[in-house]
Order: sequence, then C-alpha cells, then structure tokens
Amino acid sequence: MKKIDKLIVKNFLGPFLVTTSVVLFIFLMRFILTYFDEFVGKDIGFFVFIKLFFYFTLIAVPIALPLSVLLACLMTYGNLGEYFELTAIKSSGISTIRALLPIGIISVLVSIFAYWFNNNTLPWANLKAWSLMWDVKTTKTTLNIREGIFYYDIPNQAIKVSKKMADNKTLKQLVIYNHSDHDGNRRVTLADSGQMYTILDNKYLVFELFKGSDYSEPSDKTEAVENRSKFVRNGFNHSKLVYSLSSFGMNKTEEKQFSHHAIMSTTSELSSKSDSLNKELITITNNSLRTATNNYYYHLREKNLNKDPQKKVVVAGGWIQKKMLLAQKNNLLDVKEYAVSSAKAVLSSSESNFQFMKARKEEVWKTDLELHHKFSHAINCFIMFLIGAPLGAIIKKGGLGIPVIVAVLFFIISYILTSSGDKWVKEGILPVEIGAWIANGVLFTIGCYLVNTARKDSRLFDGDIYTMAWNQLKSRFQKQRIIQ
Repeated sequence: MKKIDKLIVKNFLGPFLVTTSVVLFIFLMRFILTYFDEFVGKDIGFFVFIKLFFYFTLIAVPIALPLSVLLACLMTYGNLGEYFELTAIKSSGISTIRALLPIGIISVLVSIFAYWFNNNTLPWANLKAWSLMWDVKTTKTTLNIREGIFYYDIPNQAIKVSKKMADNKTLKQLVIYNHSDHDGNRRVTLADSGQMYTILDNKYLVFELFKGSDYSEPSDKTEAVENRSKFVRNGFNHSKLVYSLSSFGMNKTEEKQFSHHAIMSTTSELSSKSDSLNKELITITNNSLRTATNNYYYHLREKNLNKDPQKKVVVAGGWIQKKMLLAQKNNLLDVKEYAVSSAKAVLSSSESNFQFMKARKEEVWKTDLELHHKFSHAINCFIMFLIGAPLGAIIKKGGLGIPVIVAVLFFIISYILTSSGDKWVKEGILPVEIGAWIANGVLFTIGCYLVNTARKDSRLFDGDIYTMAWNQLKSRFQKQRIIQ
C-alpha cells in the first residue's frame, strides 16, 4: 500500500468507526423511545435489557452502514479538500479517480460484509429480538394495588382496598372476590384491615387479614329456588390468603413460532419459500378454475365447418334445451331462478378464491422483496461511497457541519424511495424487481454524475459560478431590450 493510500484510509477509518457508533446509538435510542411503555413497571431484570439492546443494535447495523459510509466519505475527502491535501495529490499527477480508489475498495469490502451480515446474522438477531420483545410485552406489570380500584392481575381474583398506608403493606377495608370456580361473585372475603407482603423470594403474595368474614353462595342450580338464596358466612379474627405470583414472571416463548417471518430467513430459505408459494399459487389457481367450470351447465363450443378458420359457428350445449323442454312439460319455469342461484354461487366462490389468492400473492411479494433487500441493502453501501466521496471532494468542507446535513439529506431520500418502493410492491403497483431497487437506481445515477463532476474538477457548489451565470443571463436580457 502506498503512502497516499495509507493517508486516505487513515483519515477514513476514524470517522467511519465513530459515525457507525453514533448512528447505532441513535437507532438504539429510537428503539427505547418507541417501546418505552412496554418496559415501564415490569421487573424483567437488567440482563434482559442488555440482551434486547444487543439484539436491536445488530438489527440497526444494515441501516447504519450505508449512512456511516456516506458520512465518513464526506468527512474524509472534505477534510482533504479543505486543507488543500487533495489539491496537492492532484498536482502530483494523481487523478481524482485514483484518489477515490482506496475508499472504494473498502466500500466494496463493507458491501460484502453487509451481505454476509444480512444473510446470516440479521435473521438470527431478528428472531432473538422479536421473540424476546414478545415475552416482555406479555409480561405483567409489577404488583400495584391502588386505593378504591379493583385489581384483576392476580388470576381468578378481584381485590379492592379502601385505604393503603404509606408503608405499602398495611391495608384498610379489603374486598376480595374469588373467581376460581368461574361461577360469578359467589365467594367474597371482607376484612377491616390487613397486611400485604411476599415470601419465598417474591414467588408468593400473602394477605394477612384481621376482623373479617367469608361469604359463599351455593352454585348448585338443581336446588330449589328458596334454597339458592341461602349463603354461608364464616367470621374470623385472623386469616391468611396466599397467591402465586408465577404469572408475573417473564415466560419464554418458543422461538419457532416466529421463524416463519421473512425478516428471520436467510437467502436460501427465502428463495425456497418463494418457489413453494408460487407453486402453491399456481395449484390454487388451477383448482379454482376447475371448480368454477363445474358450475357452468351452458357450455359454448366452437365448431369448425369445412376446416375453414374463417367459418366458425358457436353451438349451444344441450342442457338449456333439455331444461326448457322439461320446464314446458311440467309447466315449471324455474330455469331463470336456477340460473340466478347458480350465478350467485359462482360469484361467492370466485370472491373467496380471489381473496385467498390475493393474500397468497401478497405473501409472495413480501418474500421476494425481502430476498432482494438482502442484496440491495448491501450494494447501497457502495452507492453511498459513489455519492459521498466525490461530493466531499467537490464541497471541500470537513467536520460535522455540512457533511452531516448532506448525509442526512441523502439518507432521507434513500429512506423515502425504499419505503415507497416497498409500499408499491406490497400493493401490486410495481414488480418486486423495480420496487426493491428503485432507491439504489436513483442514488446510483446521482453517484455516477457526482463522480464524473469530481473527475472534471467542476465547481458545482461554488456560489460565484451561479452569480456569474445569473449576471450573464441578466446582461443578455438587457441587450435584447436595447435592441428592441
């Protein structure tokens, strides 16, 4: 490696690593803010949070890499241009394309790594992250009994306290309905006061009650009406109720339940799934056509007369004629009613088949879209180099000012084009091949134009050029007015 290459690579690696870390941190904060409500009030443990943050950091890597390449290229060549190092490189006989080559090679390596990551690590991270996120969502909040409100989070129990003391243990005027028999409010416990605490490493909740009564009403509906209104009352001075808190723990969900999603599949799995779905769609279509023809009793067939393709007649099937003769014979004109009912049956069957095939087509589009994104997101890293490197050489401004603004602008363009392409594909407006690559196509065109502009040392962003062009345009108009 030559010294000039070492200089450029050294100036690139620092900003690239820093911007990648910053972008990953930003996306991680976005994840926390999005799902903050799911974490509040749940004792899920610090280690679970660490695993969630790790998995979602991995998920953000394919998004962060193109933005990091773009921003690092802008900063690298912007700094070289701002301090006239790029001018010195060109004056020594090295072309602009040769100066862009070291980072171009690195961008190709980053794209290869991005594809490997998208195909191997990303499906695993998605599976782990979203299955764990589902466990967090389904975990109940920690025990929080409020005054004057029935609390239902303990299975088969409805608990209300009138007063809760400052120590969060002493309770006044308790009402506890026991619904374990699923027979309504037939069993209730009333107490003047009580204590609430947990035992055995917070696995069980204990209500220690004082001065109360248990009421229970028989639920046997075979008893006489006068006996059903009777109930049993047991008074007590001291009683204990113990409830399991196992439902408050986070339960592990089987990961296989989530593995069918496209984002959790590799390239080979997506390709195999797409082939299976297409074959299934063809089979469903053929079966629907075959089933639909069974409802048609009036068949039209072409009859070729004298083997002359110009002389063809359509001969009606004999069912209608036989039906009419039968109707006339029995004085029953039910042909019309039968035809209407048959048409309604065909319409209903066709609509259900259409909805079923539409759902299958949408699944095929989503699968193919994810398959194409494995490649398009990886190639996007190199396309961002084609934009960032020449643009930095043209702007000649380093630091975190203009490069950040330009990087965010192109990232927004890429995001809008990708989202729009995905939306149009899922709606069936565009083919998958166009929708998945529309963002890369537009940005690649811009990148080629910027590379060509930088190669010609064009002063694309110099304000004096546009001022001079405006003055020349005004002078032409003034000359035309004088001539007129």
